[in-house]
Amino acid sequence: MIAALEKIVGQNNVLAHGKEKSRFTHIWKTDLPLEALAVVFPQTTEDLSAILKLCHQEKQEVVVHGGLTNLVGATQTEKKQLVIALDKMNQIEELDEKSRTITVQAGVILENAIDAAADKNLFLPLSFGAKGSAQVGGIVSTNAGGLRVFRYGMTRQMVLGLEAVLPDGTIISSLKKIIKDNSGYDLKQLFIGAEGTLGIVTKVVFRLQEKPQSRSSAIVGINHYEQVIQMLKFMEKGLAGTLTGFELMWQRTYRAITQPPSAYAPPLPDHYTYYVFIECLGSNAENDFERLESLIGEALENEMIEDGVLAQSERELQSIWKIREDVSVLADLAKYDQHFDISLPIPVIGAEVDRAIEQLEKLDFVEKIFPFGHVADGNIHFIIGKKDNSPEIIQAINAIIYAELARHKGSVSAEHGIGLDKKAFLSTSRTANEIELMQLLKKTLDPHGILNPGRIVSP
Repeated sequence: MIAALEKIVGQNNVLAHGKEKSRFTHIWKTDLPLEALAVVFPQTTEDLSAILKLCHQEKQEVVVHGGLTNLVGATQTEKKQLVIALDKMNQIEELDEKSRTITVQAGVILENAIDAAADKNLFLPLSFGAKGSAQVGGIVSTNAGGLRVFRYGMTRQMVLGLEAVLPDGTIISSLKKIIKDNSGYDLKQLFIGAEGTLGIVTKVVFRLQEKPQSRSSAIVGINHYEQVIQMLKFMEKGLAGTLTGFELMWQRTYRAITQPPSAYAPPLPDHYTYYVFIECLGSNAENDFERLESLIGEALENEMIEDGVLAQSERELQSIWKIREDVSVLADLAKYDQHFDISLPIPVIGAEVDRAIEQLEKLDFVEKIFPFGHVADGNIHFIIGKKDNSPEIIQAINAIIYAELARHKGSVSAEHGIGLDKKAFLSTSRTANEIELMQLLKKTLDPHGILNPGRIVSP
């Protein structure tokens, strides 16, 4: 197998015979060497096609590696498995200013694509904390969300065209730049959010927007969850379509991220129950700032919020949003941490988080509880610090977080995917018939079950 791979891509593009241990399976766990048969680096779609034809023929299991920022065990490997790393498929192939599209290979770092668009006065709205290391292929394969889903939607809403390679090596290429296309099945949707289980994404055409000319931000303190909902409606109406971010952080999380050893200073006192981060992108810096300032003032007068601070400079704006984006500060506060991202109807979020906190605090092995998230689109994250990573502790915490999802018709995964870690809980969000159809798709496209085996469903 290794000799055959070297024949396809060259010896310099294969790590084997112990060299594979120089890599790892997660960007935040670099102390754990990779366990795999080998790591192969295709440089073209044709390279990848030849690799998968070989693996399909030999029934060789494959795990795909992108930026390694996932949080659901999707990049874990075993010694018998081959890792396909897309690091070297990292070219921005075209930026078309007239059609407002950017065509990129799967290994392109998101931030590089954002910067390339910005250089042409265009805007790729995807934004989340890992944008400096997450790769486009993984982002599309997990249908990533982030901080601006409220206005621009998930990754799925930004993909116009896509190329992917099936488990048997077949290349499916539909790199279109058009918005409207009702010519049969929209096949690209098979691969968006499928976590690399049906095919490996190799290229993507993203739809771009005109670059906003202004960015205004504020952070406000609120004491009651009903006022959070009221403030969301008020800001959405008052900002007339320019509201792009409405992020919620609970008091315990805000305190942890703005107190030593954290380097971030608190822009507001830490005695409010909730903190909301507000962003609006517009066309006139002075007018947009004044409108946001007026709305914050009105919210204070009407006792909708307790306090508020507007970013007066780009430096202050960046400081405010780093508090929301740099969740690594929270993870560092616990030796062992467990991450969650769930979806719930917006009206029940306050009560559900309170319920979870109350039950988690009764467990002796739970040491930290940090809730935060994208409340405007119903997505809440938890980072939970705990005594150790024993299966019993993991299961006890899972049981509390996921307890009410089915009743509220929520989701076990808002944006991180299912991977290996959440597979047992897929039935809380999907019916038996839905899961059966997923299994049928997997078996049809990957009859030998070689591609990202065990993720989401088994055939």
